Amino acid sequence: MNDKLFIKLQHLVPQHALSRAAGWLAATEIGLIKNTFIRWFVKRYQVDMSLAAEENPLAYPSFNDFFTRALKPDARPVDTNPFSIVCPADGAISQLGPIEAGRIFQAKGQDYSVEELLGDSELATEFADGQFATVYLSPRDYHRVHMPYGGKLRTMVSVPGELFSVNTVTAENVPRLFARNERSVAIFDTDIGPMAVVLVGAMIVAGIETVWDGQVAPFASREIATSHYPYQNIQLKKGDEMGRFKLGSTAIMLFAKDKIEWSKKYQAGTPTQMGEIMGRRK
Repeated sequence: MNDKLFIKLQHLVPQHALSRAAGWLAATEIGLIKNTFIRWFVKRYQVDMSLAAEENPLAYPSFNDFFTRALKPDARPVDTNPFSIVCPADGAISQLGPIEAGRIFQAKGQDYSVEELLGDSELATEFADGQFATVYLSPRDYHRVHMPYGGKLRTMVSVPGELFSVNTVTAENVPRLFARNERSVAIFDTDIGPMAVVLVGAMIVAGIETVWDGQVAPFASREIATSHYPYQNIQLKKGDEMGRFKLGSTAIMLFAKDKIEWSKKYQAGTPTQMGEIMGRRK
């Protein structure tokens, strides 16, 4: 399928209905269905089960449990340098760099505003002239998202939206892709200022979970909803799990101005592994 046809189909298919159907399939515990799906997936994407805490893919109760599988304790060591910012997930860098004039670079002339992404104009001002990094999780990757730096949860913003596929083709051809797709925005207070970790949904992503609220997407409402956590004292250390994708997508990190710098080894397309150094605090 050529790129133009693929993009056209993205606009024509019933994104939410297709994704909810995929959600049912991924959640079913009917042995014949889930085992067939898991076997196909492992073969199609050459999933390395030797890293998983449970190596037998058919031992998982559902495809969702297989897809969000835990790894062995030593599979992803987290860098312990107190100044380091670590990769939040396995995958590859989509883009990273400075936030300029309130906008984030997407790909090849495409960008979008921080305000659109976060769904809140006041939150957006906290990241003016800061830094961003976008990490794409492919189907074969480990699909739990971890803290790039330690912090206390302040706010969650649930932003309903569309469900385009998320890959290089759509990033280059769908304007404001990450600011249009359904997403969950987590704002943390850290000792270097605010940090945002945005979990972006995509077509056939059957759900987004956080460790504090469980499954948060798909959303019941089509309105932006904000939750505050002033009294819950939800503190997460660098490397702690903060969320996961049931059929995966993209995580976007934002930091405030003059607080961090990315390692020069990272650029668009660079593979990432959860826990390795991605940058440093200033």
